[in-house]
Amino acid sequence: MTIACHLGNIGRAARRFTKDTTGSTTVMSLFSFITLAGVSALAIDVSHVYNKRIELQIAADMAAHAALYNREGMTADDAKAEALALVRHSLPPEHAGHLLTADTIGFGRWEDGEFVYDEDANSAVMVQTSRTADLGNPVYSFLAQWIGQDAWDVRANSTFVTYRPMCFREGFVAEGVVDIQSNNAYFNGFCLHSNEYVSLNSNNTFEPGTIVSMPDTADLDMPNSGFDTNEGLEEALRSGAYRLRILNDIDEIFDGLRTYGSEYTPDYITSYEVLSLYDRRPTTDDFVEGHITLHSCPGTKATIQAGSTNALRNVVIVSDCEIKFENGLELQNVVVATTSTSATSFNSSSGLKVGLDDDCAEGGGAQLLTYGGMNFASGLHMYGGQLIALKDIEFAANANGIQGASMVAGGMIDGTSNMNMGFCGSGMEDNFEVDYYRLAI
Repeated sequence: MTIACHLGNIGRAARRFTKDTTGSTTVMSLFSFITLAGVSALAIDVSHVYNKRIELQIAADMAAHAALYNREGMTADDAKAEALALVRHSLPPEHAGHLLTADTIGFGRWEDGEFVYDEDANSAVMVQTSRTADLGNPVYSFLAQWIGQDAWDVRANSTFVTYRPMCFREGFVAEGVVDIQSNNAYFNGFCLHSNEYVSLNSNNTFEPGTIVSMPDTADLDMPNSGFDTNEGLEEALRSGAYRLRILNDIDEIFDGLRTYGSEYTPDYITSYEVLSLYDRRPTTDDFVEGHITLHSCPGTKATIQAGSTNALRNVVIVSDCEIKFENGLELQNVVVATTSTSATSFNSSSGLKVGLDDDCAEGGGAQLLTYGGMNFASGLHMYGGQLIALKDIEFAANANGIQGASMVAGGMIDGTSNMNMGFCGSGMEDNFEVDYYRLAI
């Protein structure tokens, strides 16, 4: 009887225990805390890893831009060394030699949206930065170690490529205002760009594909009815700015033009002999084809006149004079550069032809470069012609650049009326150009 009674009590106690929920909250809280701690640890470490990847991406972008920028004038190894030095200087010392090595910087070409390795090329570069266990510098976990994740491998890639903005190839580009008047026509591909603003009057035509750009299109200066009286203008507007890098290279270009065999020597210069000429009124016959001529003059001004022909052909002239071109002179396969800083260091009577009228064929173009400004009378014609001035470029009515015209001014570009400017896409091969850089991927 006593045993049965005890067994009954034990059974009742067991049933009460199975139904008793006292303390269950504590157990559930423990499991919830462990779960929440694991998720929080993972979130904290993922955020930490994300921030470190941003650091790696910045380092990769910095190195890629530096490597490609320096590759223009350096060997591949020297350009890589410059990129490595920049990254090591910019990042904490403990990362030096780990994130990036010369082996993770590769030069090549950008073809059809893909990077092709070629250490002899200088038009693209790919860089990888890494923090991995193999390198001994992974991103260590803070709290995720509780769930067995001690460290993370993180990598970033950057590819930079060179490009040449079409506005510099054929168009008007100025640091100051680009000021045009009325009754002008601009055809598909031609570009008007100012790093300040563009100003125009009425009755201009902008064919589809034309670009009119400035940092803020709200600064466009035009009459109240400007969009109504300038066909295609509204569609042509773009916002943007350019560094006029070609102007920063002008000293180097001048030095190269004085020396036969430099990278700036045109193909039509065939003689290593550099000639000298001291004359205030030289004729086209005084400049020998195939030669570089260093020209100076009594005083500060000179006039180039027609000789047996009214055309200068196949010459490079580097002068220190303000140069006037006589009426109707033609420049074909010619570079004329002057160190004169006069506002009119190049000027002309009417009808100057810069380049050969050859329907956009290769060759025949001409380039004028000056430390000063340019001012041309009416009838300036450009056929694969390029004008580069540290100061203003001004030209009067009836200009024609339907077969290739490029103007780059450190000051303003001021044109008047009745001009036609178009886009060749060829025949500008001898233009002085510099590379720009953009992130590809």
